Amino acid sequence: MEHVLVTGGAGFIGSHFVKRIVRADDVARVTVLDALTYAGHIENLGTAFFSDKLRFVQGDIRDRAHVDEVMSAGPTAVVHFAAESHVDRSYDAADGFLSTNVLGTQVLLHAAHRHGVEMFVHVSTDEVYGPLPEGSATEDFPLRPSVPYAAAKAASDLVALSAYQTLGLPVCVTRSSNCYGPYQYPEKVIPLFVTRLLRGLPVTLHGQGQHIRNWLHVEDNCAGVEAVLRNGTPGKVYNLGGGTDLSSKELTGYLLDICGATSDKVTYIPDRPANDVRYSMDWTKARDLGYQPTRCLKDGLAETADWYRRNPDRWAPLATGDLRAVLPAARTVTTALEARHAR
Repeated sequence: MEHVLVTGGAGFIGSHFVKRIVRADDVARVTVLDALTYAGHIENLGTAFFSDKLRFVQGDIRDRAHVDEVMSAGPTAVVHFAAESHVDRSYDAADGFLSTNVLGTQVLLHAAHRHGVEMFVHVSTDEVYGPLPEGSATEDFPLRPSVPYAAAKAASDLVALSAYQTLGLPVCVTRSSNCYGPYQYPEKVIPLFVTRLLRGLPVTLHGQGQHIRNWLHVEDNCAGVEAVLRNGTPGKVYNLGGGTDLSSKELTGYLLDICGATSDKVTYIPDRPANDVRYSMDWTKARDLGYQPTRCLKDGLAETADWYRRNPDRWAPLATGDLRAVLPAARTVTTALEARHAR
């Protein structure tokens, strides 16, 4: 595993994985390919950005020529995080989700095949299984996505697995439960609620807050992805669960306590269409690879909230609607690269 290409490596989960894999003794080079959309920032990479091992490339995974150029540098493994991922936005922008998540994945797979990549890990979500009122989905469970985001991810999963069948490309798919942790863009529920509560603003719950999700710390998810990268069997899917099951009302209660807020900050609104009541996965197969979540939910939530409290420059501009201001002008890609080369 001499050279690892990480797509979406400046995003939330991808940046945590990059920081992890850069530290690996048997990894000599790490290339990050990221389009740096609103949810991706070089700052997420921290000191890893300045590592002699790391090369950063800004680009879109749908750009065939650019992807082929990146692959020509000879990565031995690809870990594919790049995706459109926000459920609410997928309702009104499904075309972008399908284009990036499905066609972008296909571009990467065929380039990986042409350049002899030895392992391709496609990172997906438990949402592809759809709602499970009871029981837990194994990797062979039928895919029944309810919303455009999940449908796009399910399609990309099948495209990835078809590359194993038709091209012989060594592909594994991981499906993780809901991730949380520092650096997540504040459109997802935990950073959204934390940043609102820190400003003394109310938060809203769909329905009666009855929706159940499994919450997995981002570092545990990355440990699972690395286990699959190193020891997964090509052509197989691995569920990465094992966090803590909470209703959205229970999760909100934890966040209220952590942020020093009271229940009068919670407003209930009508449920959105196709809001799956419960997700659950069986993760026995990943456990057989040595995967084992270790992070305590309460501690992880407290640490996450503290990160947002200490880094208001990463989210406060959102309050004014200035999305790009979250990335200060002084920290553009150009100046970041110049700072790196100056070291």
